[in-house]
Amino acid sequence: MAKLYFRYGAMGSSKTANAIMVEYNYSERGQRVLMLKPKLDNRDGARTVRSRSGLSTECHFVEELPQMDLRSYHCLIVDEAQFLTKEQVEELVRVVDELNIPVIAYGLRTDFQNNLFEGSKWLLAWADTIEEVKTICWCGKKAICNARVIDGRVVREGDQILLGANSRYVSLCRRHWASGDLGPAHASPLPDGK
Repeated sequence: MAKLYFRYGAMGSSKTANAIMVEYNYSERGQRVLMLKPKLDNRDGARTVRSRSGLSTECHFVEELPQMDLRSYHCLIVDEAQFLTKEQVEELVRVVDELNIPVIAYGLRTDFQNNLFEGSKWLLAWADTIEEVKTICWCGKKAICNARVIDGRVVREGDQILLGANSRYVSLCRRHWASGDLGPAHASPLPDGK
């Protein structure tokens, strides 16, 4: 029986690298995988999913899903799933329940204000299996918050979606997110990447 998986983690937890490796594992066994991402995520080019570690693969857009014949696929993988709409998550549920194709969605749970993204909210509500992909704060504790950084300071206001990576976001534990403490190493600029 197919399942809908939601694998979430803070920035820098290797979600995209994990998604690409899962695609590789399926492909290595001769199974067809459809890699998807929301059209909104254009940081790495229109039809590319790329991890900070340098792994990359081609993809389609989630927005194209309703027009696609999915019956020949063994698995669907969705990167940046936090950007999905409720309707798009419902479409993934239908793929699992009606076509019996597993769907593995990777994304952030919360934004820089610690509010749920729409896609994450519905994936948390409807996923059969929810797994955390862990990373650490500069202090060594588990990082669960995504701090938005502008001019070297944690900011708490702004649009929910502002695409960026190391130059705009830092993963922090809840305590350091609340205090805005970016740690001693943040005095030097972070390299950009996903």
